[in-house]
Amino acid sequence: MEDREDTELELAMTRRDFIVGATATAVALSANAGHSGDASETGPIELPPLPYAENALDPYISSRTLSFHYGKHHRAYIDTTNQLIVGTELAGSPLEKIVATATGDAGRVPLFNAAAQAWNHGFYWKSMRPRGGGSPSGMLAARIDASFGSLKRFKELFTDAATTQFGSGWAWLVAGARELQIVKTSNADTPIAHGQKPLVTIDVWEHAYYLDYQNRRAEYVGAWLDHLVNWDFASENLVQA
Repeated sequence: MEDREDTELELAMTRRDFIVGATATAVALSANAGHSGDASETGPIELPPLPYAENALDPYISSRTLSFHYGKHHRAYIDTTNQLIVGTELAGSPLEKIVATATGDAGRVPLFNAAAQAWNHGFYWKSMRPRGGGSPSGMLAARIDASFGSLKRFKELFTDAATTQFGSGWAWLVAGARELQIVKTSNADTPIAHGQKPLVTIDVWEHAYYLDYQNRRAEYVGAWLDHLVNWDFASENLVQA
């Protein structure tokens, strides 16, 4: 019975993704009517490879979830971004510039949503690693203690941000001017659209965890913090802040 329910759930999510993907493609093709060339072949943005195998995060994130999330969702954001920039001044630009240019532009909301989500997902994969979690070290550990009082308190605040983000979105650890901060963003919104330096992020859209955890978002967030978060990646970003 459980296998049947899982299969029905996956089919339902796949049907929803097909509808969402088809709608995004239709918007992109309409916006670029009159431009020649196949955007999926000529677009400059490429789907980055995962930094680990699809089964490397088991049992905390399954290979089925990762394959679905990376191979369908992330790829769709990349493809839509490429379709929307064909024949524009942004063709050939890096994702960061596309996001910055589309931010706040009412005429480019579909482009912002696609490009920001493409960027967010690339950052999310790097925010995790096999046998992650544990405790940060060095400057990052000191900054977490100074900003939040302790690693335990940071985890409490980060968990609260990730679990109380209503609907779809993200929770982030970012480097502020004087201290580290925890922020959450809705839908495709991203700290780089607001001049903030992200260190790590967790995706709390349902497609990031639902096949593994169903509605138990808090359980997913706990597993992410205890077993997956990539503190080395966060430290590298802090040095660059």
